[in-house]
Amino acid sequence: MTDTLIAEGLSKQFGEVRAVDKVSLRVSAGEIVGLLGPNGAGKTTILRMIAGILTPDEGSVRIAGLDVRTQSLEAKQRIGFLSGDTQMYRRLSTREALEYFGRLYGMEEGRLARRIGEVTHQLDMSEFVTRASGSLSSGQKQRANIARAFLHEPELLVLDEPTAALDVVSGQFIVEAIQREKAAGRAVLFSTHIMSEAEYLCDRILLLHKGRIVDEGTLSELIERAHARNLTDAFLKKIGAVAAGGGGAQ
Repeated sequence: MTDTLIAEGLSKQFGEVRAVDKVSLRVSAGEIVGLLGPNGAGKTTILRMIAGILTPDEGSVRIAGLDVRTQSLEAKQRIGFLSGDTQMYRRLSTREALEYFGRLYGMEEGRLARRIGEVTHQLDMSEFVTRASGSLSSGQKQRANIARAFLHEPELLVLDEPTAALDVVSGQFIVEAIQREKAAGRAVLFSTHIMSEAEYLCDRILLLHKGRIVDEGTLSELIERAHARNLTDAFLKKIGAVAAGGGGAQ
């Protein structure tokens, strides 16, 4: 498989806090990779550096061969990014917002109309696509945000806890949308602290603790190495080993 994303040696310091410490990762086309860790582990900082929103103190990011620092605009056009605090323009309808962002990405009008129809259908947004974004429920807003990130069919999707705080129905729409993007050959990197979500979606999982990757592999590899019953057990055992000095970060 071709590596769509290559991040090497990423580090970021905020004052006295080293939020991310020499993190390297790769995501291939048609692959879903999950960043799994508790709140404060550095997941969001890593994703924002990859998306070009934060500049790393050390390290590099390449997307489809493009350096995010020196070829910023070209690289960002190949990313669909969803952060935990993404907001739509309150006075615009979902359709108007999608039209606006599609034109920012330079999408031709015929393709834009086709893609809006596709994401509206896939995410079951027909009942609210013409309503003002400010009037939508949290689940509807998140579906609209996912539609915006997926709209221009980017090579890489970077999603920060895409199903956090959603009801079961909205969460399932988003999970199915992520799986469709994988089937279409896109690379997906997403963060979560929901173990079941990582087990269900990910081809590979990176376990993150205090800004460092402490283990990585397929679900079965992580469980086998930890002699664990499930991913939760494997994660807790690995964190315990690292804290005790017996399982150094990678």
